[in-house]
Amino acid sequence: MENFEYIKRNLNSLKEELADAAKSAGCVTPKLVAVTKSATDSELAYLLSIGQSAIGENRPQELVRRGELLRTLGYSPELHEIGNLQSNKAKIVCPVATLIHSLDSESLAKEINRTAEKLNKKVDVLIEINSGREPQKGGIMPELAETFANGLSRYPNIRLRGLMTMGPNLSDPEDLRRYFSLTKELFEKLRYTYSSDG
Repeated sequence: MENFEYIKRNLNSLKEELADAAKSAGCVTPKLVAVTKSATDSELAYLLSIGQSAIGENRPQELVRRGELLRTLGYSPELHEIGNLQSNKAKIVCPVATLIHSLDSESLAKEINRTAEKLNKKVDVLIEINSGREPQKGGIMPELAETFANGLSRYPNIRLRGLMTMGPNLSDPEDLRRYFSLTKELFEKLRYTYSSDG
């Protein structure tokens, strides 16, 4: 049997760091989504066996496959679709995803809504914000976020649950603060103008 103790050590250490940071900031501890794209199936199964329930994958077929695998092993994982999602992959992701992290276009919203309607369900999404205005990254430009979010009311099978951003790759973590602060400001503005109920 393989020794996966390092996974337990890393997970516990990360949970402690998150709890400490949340306490310092005076907020609730955020949910930890373990991105498992480079993990083996055995590592993934061990991760769930020690209590990690939310996993993230950026490959739609792998999200589906791993979800099925984990259910056969007796787990009920939260499956998070992360990274760029092409509109033609929505039909693969919508049936299984707990949350789609990267809604960034009208065409993707239409396809998610169309697929969700056929499934008779609502799909939870995050709007991806391109806070660093990087041309190589997906995401809505910050000044367009409010209009885009409000436009989602046309899609009754989509529930907006928040925003997501990936800051630029900078050597000093302190330089990243402004990008996450910008996204937080957008979130605070939208939470009072957009209802995700229903």
